Amino acid sequence: MSNKREQVFVWSRKIRLFHWINVICISLLIIIGVIILNSKLIGVSTDGKVLLKTIHVLVGYVFAFNLIIRIMVGFIGRTHERWTEILPFQKGFKAELVNFIQGKKSTYKGHNPAGKLMVFALLFLMTIQMISGLVIAGTDIYYPPLGKYFAHSIAIDKDKANEIKPNSKDNVDEIAYKKMREVRKPFITAHVYGFYGLIFLIPLHIIGVIIAERRERSALVSSMVNGYKYLPKKTDQDK
Repeated sequence: MSNKREQVFVWSRKIRLFHWINVICISLLIIIGVIILNSKLIGVSTDGKVLLKTIHVLVGYVFAFNLIIRIMVGFIGRTHERWTEILPFQKGFKAELVNFIQGKKSTYKGHNPAGKLMVFALLFLMTIQMISGLVIAGTDIYYPPLGKYFAHSIAIDKDKANEIKPNSKDNVDEIAYKKMREVRKPFITAHVYGFYGLIFLIPLHIIGVIIAERRERSALVSSMVNGYKYLPKKTDQDK
């Protein structure tokens, strides 16, 4: 195999924008989430906790919009934007994974097999966080898209449902409120475990990138900035 390398365009602008917006959003969401989970311990006031939840939800909207766009691009995009190129479900993946483990192929144009498995795991958890987070936003601080529905479901005077505030019992039917909180319980559970899952996978992802960079020497990290990887010439890289 030749040691000469050539610059090959891999990651489109859409993929790179998604990646870095996602990094920023998840980092902020984790930091704010940790503070909310430990609000009593660190002495955050009730109003302060509502403010933190509001910021968390607003950042969550950006995260959700970014993720939804990425999901759509995965179906209608080109080459390595598509799920068929990125996720570990295409024909021949098992053989590809075996070859990767055995070290029979050292360089990949897109994600290597371990990378595809990691991408799937991260996308799965992020989707759980998005769905559960939107439900929690509606039941906790009555924000869209479900906030109006939940506020209306617990209001004594339905005409004034829009005036219901977080942590306030004004115009709130106690029985309906308890039922609403029961509905949200599985979403809270999913959100918390999804959070722990991301906390576990993100360091593994970073370690995997470092190992892949050392193994492939293809400018893996910078390719997510400029879109280009440096690959050996005249090899059987994935197209």
